[in-house]
Amino acid sequence: MRVMHVLGVRVSVPGNEVVVILADPAGSLVLPIVIGPREGAAIASAQAGVVPPRPQTHDLFVDVLGQVGANLDEVRVTDVRSGTFHAVLVLAGGTLVDARPSDAIALALRAHCPVLCEESVLERAGVPLVDSAWVGEEGEDVDEEDPAEVLQEFREFLKGVDPEDFDDARP
Repeated sequence: MRVMHVLGVRVSVPGNEVVVILADPAGSLVLPIVIGPREGAAIASAQAGVVPPRPQTHDLFVDVLGQVGANLDEVRVTDVRSGTFHAVLVLAGGTLVDARPSDAIALALRAHCPVLCEESVLERAGVPLVDSAWVGEEGEDVDEEDPAEVLQEFREFLKGVDPEDFDDARP
């Protein structure tokens, strides 16, 4: 298992798919996972530190876990089968709960717990950062950029993301 950072959410071009990007802390690999627009908004809002006036579904789930003493210790991206990623929630005491990666990541951000990924998933679906279309603009030489700078630029992009950017009705 490898600890991954949630780099952020973006809309891929040309497919207009919402993608959450996990990054290897060493900066050598990213794992793009296609998710739904609502899940993308849930992840982006958690990263931006948005606190809704009333608990949303992921906030509520974390609150309920805390109230029953079953804190979320970590989430794991465990498999990719036929293009579908799988994850589990690891609760205090070692209980495992099957989950979609998008929900698991949204929960991890709210519970402030680590996101881990199986090495086999990274081997099959990981993208080397220098070859990645997920970082940098077309034509940029990503090799020469400081990974910390790329990450900061992406965080700045996320600050301007609104839930409407992930509206299902968009073409």
